[in-house]
Amino acid sequence: MFTNSKIGIGIESSCDETSIAIVEAGKKLLSLRIYSQIESHAPYRGVVPELASRSHLEKINLLLEECLDEAKIDWKEIAYIAVTTHPGLMGSLMIGAQLARCISLVHSIPIVPVNHLEAHLAVVSLENEVPSFPWLGVLLSGGNSSIYRYSDWGNLSLLGDTMDDALGEAFDKVSALLDLPYPGGPVVEKEALRFTKELQTRNVSLFPKLLKESPDDKIEFSFSGLKTAVLYHVKGRPKEDLDIPKICHDFQKTSFELVTRNISKAVKNTGIRTVVCAGGVLANSTLREELEMVAKRQDWTLLYPSKKILCTDNGAMIANLGFYLWQKGFTAPINFKVSPKRNLSQTTI
Repeated sequence: MFTNSKIGIGIESSCDETSIAIVEAGKKLLSLRIYSQIESHAPYRGVVPELASRSHLEKINLLLEECLDEAKIDWKEIAYIAVTTHPGLMGSLMIGAQLARCISLVHSIPIVPVNHLEAHLAVVSLENEVPSFPWLGVLLSGGNSSIYRYSDWGNLSLLGDTMDDALGEAFDKVSALLDLPYPGGPVVEKEALRFTKELQTRNVSLFPKLLKESPDDKIEFSFSGLKTAVLYHVKGRPKEDLDIPKICHDFQKTSFELVTRNISKAVKNTGIRTVVCAGGVLANSTLREELEMVAKRQDWTLLYPSKKILCTDNGAMIANLGFYLWQKGFTAPINFKVSPKRNLSQTTI
């Protein structure tokens, strides 16, 4: 279908959020709908793949209709359909992929395959002028704790990764150890904020510095040791004897120190002084403050989504990145594949 429009639809169904968005020229958000499955998965303290894919199937068409109504646009105004193709849960990815295929077949609109991880980093361009490449991309979420060199749309290379747990996963596990609700991120942050200097009785952290022997030329994350330290601290103690605000505060302080240390290493090692941080953990206000202080002290530019909703999985980030990939000619045939694997480079499928 020929169109002069720059409006695209973004479809996100990689895990436990179903989301559709409509974005114009990669910048103007015309509509966004997100259905969170947290209540469905909370009893299991983690995502159940079968429940996730079933929920996507039940909600995705309704969200599409709501987005089209809110944006007040017709199908002939849609130039491309961006859809998450990797990584993610296979069953969940297939729901979004089938919707994209149906739209493409009925309305003759090209499909743009999108790397979910890259989309998290690219979404800062929805709120800011696009920074000059290369950037450093820092992704902190339930499944990822990684730093990338982001050289161009569709061109990422991995500089450092987690050796075990991702930071968001560690939040969930600590929350479970403290008998706090799922997901762990918001509730651990809330408890940590209750621990103020006025209430502080001792300055020594409960938990040791992470990866303190890690060489300056190596970027790596590991949070399993910190999770184990929390386990041993609470083991055998009644909950009423635990200083939960201090435990949460020291957990955050210790884990965030590793994050800022690795970013500082990446800046020093690459000479790249623009750092884009993204992912669900970036909704944490304390982490944002820590990053701002380090960026100011070390004189590098920090960008992250100002709207916390854009830190979560959402269709806006898919439509946003889809626009730039569409401009570069990255499109997929109707029989494109989805994959749970984390591909680091975007290619025509």
